[in-house]
Amino acid sequence: MDILYEDEYLIAVNKSDKLLTIASAKESERTLYHYVSDYVKKKNKKNKIFIIHRLDYDTSGIVLFAKSEKIKELMQANWNNVKRNYIAIVTGNIKKEHDIIKSYLKETCTLLTYSTKKGGKLALTEYNLLNKDQNHSLISINLITGRKNQIRVQLKDIGNPIVGDSKYGVEKYKHMLLHANKIEFEHPILKKKVIIESDIPNYFINIAKS
Repeated sequence: MDILYEDEYLIAVNKSDKLLTIASAKESERTLYHYVSDYVKKKNKKNKIFIIHRLDYDTSGIVLFAKSEKIKELMQANWNNVKRNYIAIVTGNIKKEHDIIKSYLKETCTLLTYSTKKGGKLALTEYNLLNKDQNHSLISINLITGRKNQIRVQLKDIGNPIVGDSKYGVEKYKHMLLHANKIEFEHPILKKKVIIESDIPNYFINIAKS
């Protein structure tokens, strides 16, 4: 388990792709929550963890847990002020070097998220182009709002789906190339700025060079 930050109130872990953040109907033990819970209980059987936010099964990167329900509630109450950044490799040449994608998102009965002009929840995603070749674009992403599958759907909408996204993409790859690489917030107890960063996985670099 790759622990990126830990104090007596919080713990941040680097999640691998193809791993659930929390249990589902089909899987209860092979989850990041289960692994982190085991880790804190080895120190003291009474220790608990509480999920603050999630990453999709195919998304890698930083996940933050609280060590008490109070800390979880404090973090979630201030979640709109938490800065979250991602790195992605998308299919094709992205047209604008910088943009804020705006749409309204809804979900079908089969749990597929889609953009709509009427109703839905406002979603805002800011991105900057870092590098590109004939087939791909490497971008950094600032998540302004945090809707389900927001980044994946909005990049598909502009014609640049994430490489390896089996749900919303077109280009197959063994990994989905979306990584939560940075999170920044004010600590709810210590009242200091906390910045947590995660290295970009090697397979991102490999495809970016290909």
